[in-house]
Amino acid sequence: MTEVQHLAVDQVLYVVLDGEAQMNSLTPQALDGLEAAITSAEQSDDLRAMVITGSGDKAFSVGIDITYLGACFASPGEVFLPFIDRLHRVLRRLEELPIPVIARVNGLARAGGFELILACDLVVVATEARVGDIHLEFGVPPGAGASQRAARKLGDQRAKALMLLSRWLVGAELVEWGLAIAAVPRADLDGEIESMLALLRGRSRPAIAVTKRTISAAAQLPLAEGLAYERALFAQHLVETESPAEGYLAFVEKRSPSWGRADVDHLR
Repeated sequence: MTEVQHLAVDQVLYVVLDGEAQMNSLTPQALDGLEAAITSAEQSDDLRAMVITGSGDKAFSVGIDITYLGACFASPGEVFLPFIDRLHRVLRRLEELPIPVIARVNGLARAGGFELILACDLVVVATEARVGDIHLEFGVPPGAGASQRAARKLGDQRAKALMLLSRWLVGAELVEWGLAIAAVPRADLDGEIESMLALLRGRSRPAIAVTKRTISAAAQLPLAEGLAYERALFAQHLVETESPAEGYLAFVEKRSPSWGRADVDHLR
């Protein structure tokens, strides 16, 4: 059974799907752990990023646990659909976190594991990793948001190729298709992610939050509305947080900035 471990270290919350023997598959217990990690991130003002990965070298996550799927198909209305609804809520909470969520894709990711990757802000994959949807091979369509997120991130034809043809992507293909920002040998994953985290640590959390929200909104809003949304959050940030003035003074005075209170709830 997959457990989920989370630990905050140096402004980063590290989250591990810890079920190597089950290929880090998803169960209600795994969602319990993911929700606990998300709640921890929501309640901590100190964090600047979250990193999600799977335990071991074989898999990031292969989606819903095969044994639990038996119970799902035996009772679609009472077991399967409530689980999918809950998975939807977990993925939306990841997307709405005021910090970037980085997927450390160490191995195989399929179905629900693929849908988890799509809900992350940045993706770094091992060149040895294989990523695909494959729902159609089992006679079901994607149910936890893959059709919508993939089409927005990859475009119509590539999303259809992945899902209708059950196509697998590996290594550099994931970068070429726009699903990952970098592909490196598995041994170099942590170093690659650390180079990204180094650029986030010590930055203004309110500014990070507003930037993530405005970029994420671009996929849903017409340009005029998106520009107005950015302007509104920029103005709110300028007036209600210490970051802009402190950033300017720190630059002029040639010192490291001190951002003060990191609470961004009022910027939702």
